[in-house]
Amino acid sequence: MSDIVNGLGRATAYGGLGLVLLVLGIILVDVLTPGKLGRQIWEQRNRNAAMVLSSALLGIGGIVFTSIWTTYEDFGKGLASTAAFGLLGLVMMAVAFLVVDLITPGRLGATLVEAEPHPAVWVTASCNLAVSAIISASIA
Repeated sequence: MSDIVNGLGRATAYGGLGLVLLVLGIILVDVLTPGKLGRQIWEQRNRNAAMVLSSALLGIGGIVFTSIWTTYEDFGKGLASTAAFGLLGLVMMAVAFLVVDLITPGRLGATLVEAEPHPAVWVTASCNLAVSAIISASIA
């Protein structure tokens, strides 16, 4: 029975950390794109903004999953490494966004929240997932 209680405690801690990292991901995408992300997605039904946010959340979720799956025996060390890799993933996604913005015409953030579908959304979403896959693969 103590194994179940211990497992529930660990799951709660990892789940809480995962939620914090997901919220940070939402904030990051909101900062990188003009306007209020929540309004653009829920009120204006902007599919471009939804795709970019979804890819960031899937990416962070993948990093957190991989970090938990390969976690250390020591709970504190495992939690710390999950936080570190999750934050690294967020930073690397932001850097990748800025690099794509630098090498493409116009302002990427503004392009990503246009009402009309734009191919740059797919490039940015793919970049988010690629960065998360790279970070996930580096976890060992």
